[in-house]
Amino acid sequence: MKTEHFAEMADDFLTSVHSQVWCNVTTIDTHQRPRSRVLHPIWENSADNSTTVGWIATGRTSLKAKHLAQHSYISVTYMKDPLKPVYIECDTVWVDEMDEKRRIWSLLKETPPPLGYDPAPFFGSVESPGYGVLKLIPWRIELADLFGTARVWEK
Repeated sequence: MKTEHFAEMADDFLTSVHSQVWCNVTTIDTHQRPRSRVLHPIWENSADNSTTVGWIATGRTSLKAKHLAQHSYISVTYMKDPLKPVYIECDTVWVDEMDEKRRIWSLLKETPPPLGYDPAPFFGSVESPGYGVLKLIPWRIELADLFGTARVWEK
């Protein structure tokens, strides 16, 4: 079922992805082949629930960063319950503004586990050149239900 407004599924989306924590993310490698890995995004719905964005703390010199330099689009799948997977198709952009990087660092650190975590063991500090913030900007979200009605939102 197509959903015209993200707000119609915003709460269910956050509940689902935040309860699952880990997801599979697929990029396109430098030879035009899909490449998957497991990542740990945190999502924020806008104040009016009209949209959502995801945040991933990740290395700026990773293989993933090399792939994203050529193709910024990713596919995200949460499948803790294989009968009710969540599919998110996104564009990505690196966030370099220090105030926003600090905000995401605090968001990760202050959110209770298992969704939240302390990024310091991975990156040292928010000022570390290796600390990258990848913003996920969905253009399609599907809350699938193999025995019910899937809900799909597209920009």
